[in-house]
Amino acid sequence: MKARYEIWGENVINVPNFLSLYRLLMFPVLFMFILYGIERPFAILLCVNLVTDILDGLIARQFKLQTKFGAKLDSVADIGTYILAIFGLFWFKWQVIEPHAIYLYVFLATYLMGHLVSLIRFKTFPALHLVSIKVGAYMQGIFFFTLFMFEFNYWIYVIALVYGILSYIEEIVVLLVIKEMREDHRGLYWIFKKRRNG
Repeated sequence: MKARYEIWGENVINVPNFLSLYRLLMFPVLFMFILYGIERPFAILLCVNLVTDILDGLIARQFKLQTKFGAKLDSVADIGTYILAIFGLFWFKWQVIEPHAIYLYVFLATYLMGHLVSLIRFKTFPALHLVSIKVGAYMQGIFFFTLFMFEFNYWIYVIALVYGILSYIEEIVVLLVIKEMREDHRGLYWIFKKRRNG
């Protein structure tokens, strides 16, 4: 008989999954802070979410705690954190972002296009965990952290979003060339290398 804490035959009770679950539980709290215009607590909790996003992946890889359930949970938590961060950006920081909004619009367009392609081809949100997407998430996290904790920095903003645009373009191409959704697709380089090696 399987233990009640197993899903898909995997033990899902571990620290990385708790960190992802924490991010999910913080969504309504962050959303209420946005609705009521409470910026400082929103900024602090958003930054905590961004740090836990980095930690859950590092811990899972370091201690070999990766699970399919954890990958799905992490992807949902990532999507929610992105949405709330963007809402907070528009709600609290639009005045400084607006003159440079074209980068943000293109970034959001490529991000949404990747999700659309994934839904059309695989009937699910992307859960590829590409290296470029992970690096981009760290860069965007640095941007959000400096924006909400200190002040707007144009070059951090441009670098984070342009890199993010390129990483989401890679994700779109990967989604078009792969045959099945798996969490171990690291990027186009590895996909084509694997194909060359048979």
